[in-house]
Amino acid sequence: MKKITFKGRIVELKRGDITNQPDVDAVVNAANAQLRTGGGVAGAIHRAAGPELTEETRSMAPIKPGEAVISGGHNLPNKYIIHCLGPVYGRDKPEDKLLGFCYKNSLKLAEDHEIERIAFPAISTGAFGYPMDEAANVAFKTIKASIPNLKWVQLIRFVLWGEEAMKTHKKIMEQVFESNG
Repeated sequence: MKKITFKGRIVELKRGDITNQPDVDAVVNAANAQLRTGGGVAGAIHRAAGPELTEETRSMAPIKPGEAVISGGHNLPNKYIIHCLGPVYGRDKPEDKLLGFCYKNSLKLAEDHEIERIAFPAISTGAFGYPMDEAANVAFKTIKASIPNLKWVQLIRFVLWGEEAMKTHKKIMEQVFESNG
């Protein structure tokens, strides 16, 4: 695990399974527009949370790229699931702004629900084709800009599946948080 502290908030990287983060209040689902089960993160979260999740989110769909909605955690060890639709790289424009909105809107929902600990996947980097380094850059810049406005959120974790994702996120996190820009 790698972590940094910025303005009193912890941003950390952890390799693992986003459905097994019992020490956070909310996990973020890299959702599809219909908020249904699917592949990747969305499939894993829906399988672990159980069919009640699909039932709860049915009336919230569809959502647009960058939009976030919140549901209960159901069978996950977390109180909440925040669902965000990331952009499809090369199709949803401007993808950097839309991806930034995922993080910004998820953090806003976390604040609205007094969530202190939140875990994100690498949104849009799987089937949606967003290059990992570009996506990490957008994510960390958005989070760095958001931290001064956070009252409740104390911990922001990225749960990453593979070693390459860990290396890329570690490098980009250090670049973004150690620069003055």
